[in-house]
Amino acid sequence: MKLRIGYELDYHFPQPTPLILMLNVHFSRVSDLQSPDYIRLSPSVPVSGYRDGFGNWCTRLVAPQGAMRITADAIIQDSGKPEAYDRGAGQVPVEHLPEEAIVFLLASRFCDSDRLLDLAWELFGTTPPGAPRVQAICDFVNRRIAFNYNDASVTRSASEAYREGRGVCRDYAHLAIAFCRAMNIPARYCTCYLGDVGTPPPWPPGDFAASFEAYLDGGWQMFDPRNNVPRIGRVLIARGRDAADVAIATTFGPNTLTGFRVWTDEVSEA
Repeated sequence: MKLRIGYELDYHFPQPTPLILMLNVHFSRVSDLQSPDYIRLSPSVPVSGYRDGFGNWCTRLVAPQGAMRITADAIIQDSGKPEAYDRGAGQVPVEHLPEEAIVFLLASRFCDSDRLLDLAWELFGTTPPGAPRVQAICDFVNRRIAFNYNDASVTRSASEAYREGRGVCRDYAHLAIAFCRAMNIPARYCTCYLGDVGTPPPWPPGDFAASFEAYLDGGWQMFDPRNNVPRIGRVLIARGRDAADVAIATTFGPNTLTGFRVWTDEVSEA
């Protein structure tokens, strides 16, 4: 299956403003690209790039005063199969975890697992360790949080999402990650493209999607507490401790987002 992926972000800047963008497909999926996902800027300005501490590709630029459009449009190959994880995967004892997984056990800005430690053990302490425990966490989070785009907040933590019982996909991911870490399961936040292939209409407007990966026997496995069912066509963009590490655009000055479109559409093989 082929997917057309891309975005169109419109900003207005009252003054020249530095930006860091994290919008390119993750290096683990670059070989699947049938056409490149070049970032196009209007007006055109010089850019530079670097890899952050998690291996994500970041683009730096200074936006001029006035309007700017940031866009990309690419084709990527996908298996077309619903994603799956090893439902029998066991939990790896902390003393046997690889060093690179340790950071994803620690509390972070939005995944304040230290504040949810007692609650997590109360809720999930009797569940079978490993993949069944992670799935139990996803089931609970899916029921606990009511999804509504109007409830989006860039400052809401996992513990606040638990108390408020509302939010968007990043809140589902943050709460599930925090519970996993409280249960000694490394978990990392993922930003992805995720369309509606295989789901019945009506479909909501396109958007980027948050999910997470848990480290279990056999390595990292993807989970999605927001949808909580296997999905087709998830395309990874970036990974980090929480949403603060993988913001699609970090701006260092005042700005207004005046337009936002994201697409993840199946391309007819014909």
